[in-house]
Amino acid sequence: MRKNLTGKTILIFAVLLVFFYGIFGIPKGIGPDAWKAALAKNIRLGLDLKGGIRLVLQVKVEEAVGAVTDNDIGGIQSDLQQNGLSAQHVFKPNAKDQPAVIEIQGTPPNRVGDVRNLLDTRYGERYTVSSDSDNNWTLTMKASEVQETEQHALQNSIDTINTRVDALGVVQPTIVPYNVGSNQIMVELPGVDDLSRVREIIQSTARLEIHLVIGGPYPSQQAALQSVGGTLPPEDEILPYGGTEEDLAGQYYVLQQHAVVQGNDFRDASPSVDENGRPDATFILTSDAGNRFYQFTSTNIGKALAVVLDNEVQEAANIQQAIRDQGRITGLGKDKAENLSLMLRTGALPASISFLQEEVVGPSLGADSIRAGVMAAAVGMLAVLIFMLVYYHGAGINADLALILNLVILLGFMGFSQEVLTLPGIAGLILTIGMGVDSNVLIFERIREELRAGKAPGAAVDQGFAHAWTTILDTHVTTIVSALILLIFGTGPIRGFAVTLSFGLAANLFTSVFVSRVIFDSILQHKQRGEALSIG
Repeated sequence: MRKNLTGKTILIFAVLLVFFYGIFGIPKGIGPDAWKAALAKNIRLGLDLKGGIRLVLQVKVEEAVGAVTDNDIGGIQSDLQQNGLSAQHVFKPNAKDQPAVIEIQGTPPNRVGDVRNLLDTRYGERYTVSSDSDNNWTLTMKASEVQETEQHALQNSIDTINTRVDALGVVQPTIVPYNVGSNQIMVELPGVDDLSRVREIIQSTARLEIHLVIGGPYPSQQAALQSVGGTLPPEDEILPYGGTEEDLAGQYYVLQQHAVVQGNDFRDASPSVDENGRPDATFILTSDAGNRFYQFTSTNIGKALAVVLDNEVQEAANIQQAIRDQGRITGLGKDKAENLSLMLRTGALPASISFLQEEVVGPSLGADSIRAGVMAAAVGMLAVLIFMLVYYHGAGINADLALILNLVILLGFMGFSQEVLTLPGIAGLILTIGMGVDSNVLIFERIREELRAGKAPGAAVDQGFAHAWTTILDTHVTTIVSALILLIFGTGPIRGFAVTLSFGLAANLFTSVFVSRVIFDSILQHKQRGEALSIG
């Protein structure tokens, strides 16, 4: 018995030391400041305790659908040409309101079957293909494809924002879907207070594209329109100049709508300076995009290309020689060059976003929350400890030791897992203390009943733990299941509450049953036969 009890005691102290290390690690010093710094390093605080920024973003997923059809327009034009099938126009008749619809006009009337076969074979899985009596073809993206594209755009936006936030050095950000089905994202950035910088980094779609120039620059949008006969061809577009050249300010270009290089074609980018010391950005294309760009520039030497950033022409220049996978974008200010490089390195957002909610939590408010939460936890813990001592006498010490160990295990888990402690998480911690007390009350009251029935202290303890165990397990498992549901479907503070509650309850099963039993066995081992047990 003594050997078995010694092994259990060693196990308890080992667990205590391991989780104590999880809380503090190895402090760099022995003074209070060193221990405080070690605690702050291992226990990470959430937005509501540390201060920071909380945003709710709306992803405009229809733009992602439009990007897919834009890309397919280029593919359709190429496929028709390779199969000797000409077409006057391949365009989207209503790009804003119906981005999933492509129209083809002017295909050879004597080769309807060939056109139908090509479209069905190459694009039938994604689109519903139909034609009319005027030999016009309409490709409408299937609903399942639209839904998949939208979901992919939402997840890509989350991944891209996460990468950008990591590049900013934010510790433990929360970037998750919000309001399921609404294509919204919640972003929490603890310790960040520059809202304008965050907006600029997150919101910028960095839709950097390279288009063939049809004409320009023109002094006005109307002049640009007149240059193409007063009616803009469906495969072209007019965009304003947005670079740094003052003499081009307010002017417009006519561009081919389909981009030669776009979004995901960029592999890397970095800010630099040109030969005159002016800020610019250099970029490297992916292998496939580089080969495609080389083929295009090889066959279009002498023509002009325009670099377009977020629907504004940054610069336009003639193709002097074939270009493969590296290029330089000039006419950028220092900040713009740095931001653009960051955007291209981390990947372009598949669609633009809008800010639905913005909230800045100041550090002072976070400090107040910590003070209030810690005070509530301390007062609650102290009240429980005193109550157990007064009501259960010597056995109350047993319960108090188990509760303290429970708190150490829970905080140690937070340190090891790097989970963020939030204000609701502190509430979960306090609730865990209450559940721990409840478990001890169940055990102690059952032991009291057995003692009143005339059983010896050892037998009463055995029966008390045996009969209370089933009830304790039931209550803890049902509460843990509820907490896990909150953990899976909750976000931010709700998740923080679920984390502390679920692991705190798991720790409580160990402390209230195993640790408390070992303490009772140790006490009974040192009592004389027939000596009473102090349990109130």
